[in-house]
Amino acid sequence: MIDGVILTPLRIIPGENGDVLHAIKVTEPSFSGFGEAYFSTVNKGSVKAWKRHRKMTLNLVVPVGEIKFVIYDDRPESSTCGKISEIVLSHSNYQRLTVPPMTWMGFKGLGKGLNMLLNIANIPHDPDEVDRQDAFENNIGYEWEKDRI
Repeated sequence: MIDGVILTPLRIIPGENGDVLHAIKVTEPSFSGFGEAYFSTVNKGSVKAWKRHRKMTLNLVVPVGEIKFVIYDDRPESSTCGKISEIVLSHSNYQRLTVPPMTWMGFKGLGKGLNMLLNIANIPHDPDEVDRQDAFENNIGYEWEKDRI
């Protein structure tokens, strides 16, 4: 796992009329403040990459569908500099992925239907604190096409 990335198992509480899916509590060690929460969807086989937030910490949860997250660490001072981590989140692998600032992140829709993530960010979105690279032409060297869907 990339230095500073946290994977937190989450509770799903079954209910007769539907489930309750936990996301984050202020009392958890990975909570670093609240700035905004938003949902994002990704179609099966589609890739949304690459972004690096300079200040924002991401807290990603996938309540619907299946999404593969890829994190690349190019922080020179990090013990995992040059490493890539992959994690697939879904209802059946219900966890929260906490991604620290200054790491590159992208994701790909794997589920057949709706693939939706929730990001609970520690600061409001600011387009001036985000760096971007193309999903396929970049200096990261990750091959999204290797997934056969």
